[in-house]
Amino acid sequence: MSDQPVAAQKVNVEIPADLEAVYANLAIIAHSPSEVIIDFAQILPNTPRARVRARILSTPLHAKLLLRALKENLERYEAQFGEITLPSGGDDLARQFFGGVKPPET
Repeated sequence: MSDQPVAAQKVNVEIPADLEAVYANLAIIAHSPSEVIIDFAQILPNTPRARVRARILSTPLHAKLLLRALKENLERYEAQFGEITLPSGGDDLARQFFGGVKPPET
């Protein structure tokens, strides 16, 4: 094992011209010992059903790195545009949108 720092590698990311952007206002997060699964869904007001629009599978390591990157980006957003204020309910609201929904058994 080397103590040498790992050089940052540039990655060229290609976004296909026909890639469809998907709006999601609900995320269902589950995990196994080796994967983190995030289902992004749309839910409309006064509708008891949400439709999953995209499913992302990741390793726990990549999920943690995503969490860090999202945190850093939101901090930069707030530095530029001001604090994002949550409606009353704070943590309960986050649990409602991101923790209270159970994915269907497959």
